[in-house]
Parts: sequence; C-alpha cells; structure tokens
Amino acid sequence: MRAVAKFLLIPLVFCLVWATARAAQIDPVQSRLGFSLQTRWGQTLDGRFSQYEGEIVAMADGRHRVQLRLAAAGVEIVDSPRYSRFARGPRFFNAERFPAIEFVSEPYDAALLRDGGELSGRLTIRGVTRREVFVISPSACARPAYECDVVARGSVRRENYGISGFGMAIHNRVQFFLNVRVRGEHPA
Repeated sequence: MRAVAKFLLIPLVFCLVWATARAAQIDPVQSRLGFSLQTRWGQTLDGRFSQYEGEIVAMADGRHRVQLRLAAAGVEIVDSPRYSRFARGPRFFNAERFPAIEFVSEPYDAALLRDGGELSGRLTIRGVTRREVFVISPSACARPAYECDVVARGSVRRENYGISGFGMAIHNRVQFFLNVRVRGEHPA
C-alpha cells in the first residue's frame, strides 16, 4: 500500500513543482530597460542597461512575480562614453563592487499588465534594498508582454541608495523606464 501511495504521490509533486516554477524569460532583443537623469543645467542624460536578465514567474495561486537582474557594468549613457564610465564608476552605480541592480516584485494579478496600476517590489542598488513602486501603463494589446510591451515607469532618490557622487551636477531623482517583452508563446 505504501508503495502505491508513493507511486501516486510522485506525479502530484512533479505537477505542483512545475506549476509553481513556470517562468517566461524576458526577451533582451525586444525589451528596453533604461533611466534618465537631469543635470542642474537642464540637460537630460539618457541611460540604458545593455546587459540584463529576468523572468515573469507564474505562481501557484495564479498571480505572477517579476524578477530582474541588471548588470551595472553594462550601464551606458547614450552617446557619451565618458558619462558611461562615470555611471559605472565608484561615485555612481559602482559596478566593480556592486555588479548587479535587482528588482523583485511583490506578487500581482495578471490583470495589472492589462489594466495598468502600481507594482511594488524590492529594488537593490549598491547593496541597499528598499521598497519601491513602479507604475504600469494600461496595455495596448490583448496579451501584454507577448504581443506588445509592458511599459513601466518609476522614480527613485539616489541618496536612498548611497549614490552621492555628482550631487552638484545631477538632480537626486533617477527616472527608470522599462519596456518589457518575453520570449516564446503565451501559455494557453
């Protein structure tokens, strides 16, 4: 009897693990992740993350969670190799000491990607983790992330993450933007 119970339990455990571990990988070719900074002289510096990985995980309760890992060494300020070096350097993201910027969202309902709204989560920059909120725009299609971008925006204060370099030249707010697509087909 015990052997039969174990035999029946194995497929059940496998199904539960599979159901909780399904994830859609963020497509680095179609997605764009970046930020902008304002100088004290009114200039906007546009930055982008050229190296990142992430996934949207389907949880067992039907909700989802976004997990992103951005390579600080891959930060680029558009059209400025000099500013790119500053952004990766010890006075800003400090890529050598803190190689990753990470975001892990709180669980959310799939309707958030369709209808828009706030997405909370934990953002880690330079080893400092804080709760932040990003705003998801209402979707432009029936299957967000598969047929069109999921568009998110958020603003964080540099000082909250120990980024004090260039304080006289750059405002304290960093505006993040994410246009995200995932690979593959939408699960049926």
